[in-house]
Amino acid sequence: MSAAKPLAEKKNLLLCFDAFGTLFTPSKPIPVAYAQAAARHGINVGNTENPKEIASSFKQAFKKASQENPNYGKATGMGAEKWWANVIEDTFTPFLSKDQTFPPALTQELIRTYSSGLGYKLYPDVKPFFNMLHYARNIPRHHSLPGIWPWDRTIVGIITNSDNRVPEVLTSLRFKMSSLRYGHDADQKTRKKRSRRGQDQDVDFTVLSYDVGFEKPDRRIFAAAEELLASTLGASESSSDSPASTFEKLYVGDDLTKDAFGAEDSGWSSVLVQRDGIDCQGYGLKVSEEQVEGEGEDGKKRRVTKVGSLADLCAWRPGKEHEAFPVRYIFTKRD
Repeated sequence: MSAAKPLAEKKNLLLCFDAFGTLFTPSKPIPVAYAQAAARHGINVGNTENPKEIASSFKQAFKKASQENPNYGKATGMGAEKWWANVIEDTFTPFLSKDQTFPPALTQELIRTYSSGLGYKLYPDVKPFFNMLHYARNIPRHHSLPGIWPWDRTIVGIITNSDNRVPEVLTSLRFKMSSLRYGHDADQKTRKKRSRRGQDQDVDFTVLSYDVGFEKPDRRIFAAAEELLASTLGASESSSDSPASTFEKLYVGDDLTKDAFGAEDSGWSSVLVQRDGIDCQGYGLKVSEEQVEGEGEDGKKRRVTKVGSLADLCAWRPGKEHEAFPVRYIFTKRD
C-alpha cells in the first residue's frame, strides 16, 4: 500500500476584516465629539475636552436602546437611524436646562458625521496594505508576489458587528466597495457585472450583524461570509478552477474574544491586530498565550497570532504558529 499523500496547501485566500477598531477609528474620541457638538447647539455639557459625564450618559443610553430595541432597532422594525436618534436624545436630555427643548439639528449633525468619513479616519497602515493587495490581485493569475503576497487569488470581505452605515463610511474613506451585502440579494446578471468589476474593488462583500441578526463571536455571522464567498465565486467566469474549498479563511480583528476566538471557533484562522504606535510600522508576527474570558487567572489559555500592522499579514501562513520578522514593501498611492 502506498503512503498517503499529504494534503496540498491551499493557494487562495478569503481575507475578512473587522471594521471599527481594525480599519478605521473615530477622528476624535466620541464623547469629546458629542460634547463639542452639543455645545455648538446650546447645550451646557461642562468640560468638552474631558466629558466624563457625557461618556457615562452615552453608555447608559446605548445600553437602554440595545435592550429595548436589539440589533440597532432592526429586531423591532425601528431601523438604525431612529435607533441612533433615540440614543443621541437620551444622552443629552439630562443636560438640558429647565425650559430647554432638545435641538433636532444636533441629532442630524451627529448622524451625518458618523454615517460617513467625517467622523472617522483610517489607521496609517490600512491604505498602504490595500494598495499592495490591489496590485497583487491584478497581476496575472498564478504569478504571486514572491516574498510579499503568496496567494493566487484573494477575496476580501468585511465582517462586523454594526448597523448599515459601515459600507458608506468605508466608501467615504475612499474604499472601493462592492455592493454585495449579506441579505441583499441580486440577480445573476448583476452579480456577474460585480464580479467583472471585482479586480478594481478593495472589498468584495460586506457582512453586517445588522443583516445577519447575530453578532460575533456567533459562528453564524462567519457562515454568512462563507455563503457570500460561494456567491462571489459562482458569479465569476473563472470559478471552475477556484471553488470555495480551495480557499483558506483568515479573519483579522482587534477583539480577542469576538474576533480571534470567534473566528477560530467557526473553523477560520485568525490574526489579532495590536498596533504598535502612531505609524503602525509593524513588528512581524507574534504568537502568545492569551487568557480565555471568564476562565479566571488559572483557567484555559489559547494561542493567538498577533500583528502590529496590516503589513505583517504578508508573513502569515496557514497552520504555522510561528513568529516572523516584518515584511516591508512600498506601493505608490492610487486614487
